[in-house]
Amino acid sequence: MPKEIILPSLSAGMEDAVIATWLKAEGEAVQAGEALAEVETDKATMEFEAETDGVMGRILVPAGDRADVNAVIAVLLLEGEDASVLDGYAPGGAPGGSAAAETVAAPEAAPKAEAAPAAAPSDKIAASPLARRIAAQKGVELTGLSGSGPRGRVVRIDVERAAEAGTGAPVMAPAPAPNLAGIGEHEAIPHTGMRRTIARRLLESKTTVPHFYLEADCDIEALLALRAQVNAGRETAERISVNDFIVKAVAQALVKVPAANAIWTDEAVLQLKSVDISVAVATDGGLITPVLRNADQKSLGALSSEMRALAAKARDGRLKPDEYQGGGFSLSNLGMYGVKRFSAIINPPQSCILAVGAAEKRPVGRGDQIVLAPVMSVTLSVDHRSVDGAVGAAWLAAFKAGIETPMGLLL
Repeated sequence: MPKEIILPSLSAGMEDAVIATWLKAEGEAVQAGEALAEVETDKATMEFEAETDGVMGRILVPAGDRADVNAVIAVLLLEGEDASVLDGYAPGGAPGGSAAAETVAAPEAAPKAEAAPAAAPSDKIAASPLARRIAAQKGVELTGLSGSGPRGRVVRIDVERAAEAGTGAPVMAPAPAPNLAGIGEHEAIPHTGMRRTIARRLLESKTTVPHFYLEADCDIEALLALRAQVNAGRETAERISVNDFIVKAVAQALVKVPAANAIWTDEAVLQLKSVDISVAVATDGGLITPVLRNADQKSLGALSSEMRALAAKARDGRLKPDEYQGGGFSLSNLGMYGVKRFSAIINPPQSCILAVGAAEKRPVGRGDQIVLAPVMSVTLSVDHRSVDGAVGAAWLAAFKAGIETPMGLLL
């Protein structure tokens, strides 16, 4: 019997993906461990491999199409089989006719549901917190939804599918479509999986996380002087950047104020023991945040080298899941674009993100004198559920101290 090739979950939380490229054509021999296709998830493009030897019999999801996790995307012919065994094939191993009959017959079973006992209230239905929030936003009642998560738990994709199909009892009106009248000639650019994920997560963050903001101005004259000394004699590609110093200062501040290294859940605040910093990197597909693990334990040189490698992989869409998942604190630096200051949106489920602006000459006090010095403005966005104002202020003070006395960052 032919072997069905199932789209695997290549990263935590992955629910669907686009088949970017098939690396094997129909009729081509396949060996176990060979790459079958490149799959574009919401974060990166990854390969997945064949589990057994065979011949590619039929591709069910062509390149460029989207498929759900655990969906059958192709069929592999095993030893001794030829294409004739696929006559009348339907995913799941059923003959072609019976699968269609089951699909047609399904509506006839609907009246029986009316005699079933009343469904449990929504608050007693097993559903993820994200699924509940999206259900509230989209006006979908959880009662009656079939969950595809572990042990039948309702997850995000179940709610989104119900909203698209019009199933689930409506509880609120959907957001009105934008009025596009008079916008003139334009090009419609289809959303990528990454762009959809960014939009969903940012909307979730701004509508469910109570943000507050703290600002500080950092005199970086000493930092720039130290950076010049550190980079003396280094090759251009190996030079330490201002952003590397910032990452190190973030890490040291999290060691001094560990309460800021936290994640909110409905059951408890998770106090993280490792200092893992997500650093925003702009790519053609959108923003992604590779993670520098145990940043407090690494030297400036090690952080700089690792960040360059992660940024290059991010722009090529080649990050592995463990290179962008997790992280307890985020950093977004737009200073290189000349942005003076800005407020960043928290990256759930983290509690803090630091937005860094460009350094510019400003008047500062030095003893009894006022002099011009390079000053960098930063803004800390904080989830008030898990991090109080006093904790946020203490962390920002520790960060500012690290930036303005940079010799401590070399220790």
